[in-house]
Amino acid sequence: MKKICLLVILCLTQFSFNPPALTWVAIGDSITYLNDHTNETGNRISKGYMSQVVEKLPHIQFVNKGYNGWTAVRIATEFDQLNIPRGDVYSIFLSTNDWWGSKPLGTWEDYLNNTGPATVHGAFRVMRDKIKNINPDAKIVFITPMQRVDFVYINNFKNNAYGSYKSKNGQNLEDFANAIVKIATFEKCPVVDLYHMKSLAHKKLVKFKRVKDPATGAYRNYGYPDFIDVPFNPATDEYPYPVESIDMTYDGLHPSDAGYTEISNALVKILKRF
Repeated sequence: MKKICLLVILCLTQFSFNPPALTWVAIGDSITYLNDHTNETGNRISKGYMSQVVEKLPHIQFVNKGYNGWTAVRIATEFDQLNIPRGDVYSIFLSTNDWWGSKPLGTWEDYLNNTGPATVHGAFRVMRDKIKNINPDAKIVFITPMQRVDFVYINNFKNNAYGSYKSKNGQNLEDFANAIVKIATFEKCPVVDLYHMKSLAHKKLVKFKRVKDPATGAYRNYGYPDFIDVPFNPATDEYPYPVESIDMTYDGLHPSDAGYTEISNALVKILKRF
């Protein structure tokens, strides 16, 4: 009897120190994609959120299914062609591009009634159902979009966008974040609400934006919100986010190493429970 008890204790001890291996499939846009393509950031990041997570939770291996510039609507529409593998855990980190691309958020009824991927609500239902078809026992973690300030792509200045401090075609990015929180709550799934994290608020994303003072024509470092509506000319102006401006993002939208750490810390708290 003592030998049996000792064996049980040893097994439990081994399990506690060696949790079972898990496969994590991270579905997302460029914020996910860049984890494995740091060279496309001008080497301004060294480690994305997935790499940071698995450093802390080495029993997890991740599969990067991030698609640069893609929307939730597009991923849901083309889901069957993306070779999404079977996993134990899936995260869905999308919708900032839906907001900027003016994809309709839709209504809660679009999610409940599974109306298809024409709206963001419907797209999330499609993705949820398809994941459950791959693995009915899979855990799903939802991640809301971050706040964003004025984005300028480091490799193409003409690719730029204003921040989530104002609406785009009548839609607010916060409404997309709130919809994702509601979906997660309804599905009884964990959610990482990045949009409402104080450490990732608008004023924390960059230290300044360097643009020309309209009155003098001289470059000036404007903090948030002072740089709102100060013109930037992609054809003639210098890149507005020099290295010293980096805070939680390196370009107003994509996380820096520090920003990715905020995301990974929040995910570790959830994933370590699985």
